[in-house]
Amino acid sequence: MITIQRIIYLIIRLLYRIPGWLFHINKLNKHPDKTTPEQRYDYGLSIISKIIKSARVQPIVYGEENIPEKDGFLITPNHHGMFDPLIIMTTLNRRTNVVLKKELCDVFVLKNVIKLMGLTSIDRENLRQSMSVIKEVTNDLENNKNCIIFPEGTRSKNKNHLLDFKGGSFKAATNAKAPIVPVCLIDSYKVFDNHSIRKTIVQLYYLKPVTYDEYKDLSTNEIAELVQSRIEACIYSNENKF
Repeated sequence: MITIQRIIYLIIRLLYRIPGWLFHINKLNKHPDKTTPEQRYDYGLSIISKIIKSARVQPIVYGEENIPEKDGFLITPNHHGMFDPLIIMTTLNRRTNVVLKKELCDVFVLKNVIKLMGLTSIDRENLRQSMSVIKEVTNDLENNKNCIIFPEGTRSKNKNHLLDFKGGSFKAATNAKAPIVPVCLIDSYKVFDNHSIRKTIVQLYYLKPVTYDEYKDLSTNEIAELVQSRIEACIYSNENKF
């Protein structure tokens, strides 16, 4: 269960910044022709970085050498909470789309940042809209834009344990023949699930990409099992490091 201590702490720390952020974001969203998508993304990323720092979250990143040099790859992390995409986006520091559940598009401030950065929302209960998102992500990957999809579909509520990865999450990668980059998050559940505002260390591991040649003969369900097993092995090896 998400606790509110850190949320309240975060709001208090950022209260004086929020009006300025909203004014500038709304101005950029109202006149998108006056800035590039990269400039809007970078401004959103600067806000996200301040949020992470103010929330007393410290990501420790491993495996950056595994990030492909060429853009157009799919990032598939395990999922613990709302901070997961923010942590990945700031540590990757390359323009990246994120598939987010539609409920986040109604969250104060966050909905404005999502629109500013051009991120994608998905309604998993709406099959037609989900298929449209797969097509959108496929197009992104084919046009050398990176994307983050959480294959569990929702966050695990059992600490570092994973839910089953869904094969459909990998359909865009197989359509675009794009590399798949598994990302292992350890202890990110502590950000909001612990009754504390103490500094939280989150381990993030970029694992070796799964290339098209490696997965081309596998079904999407088999790809899901492969990626999940690699992330689980990483968690098992590093869970008690801190």
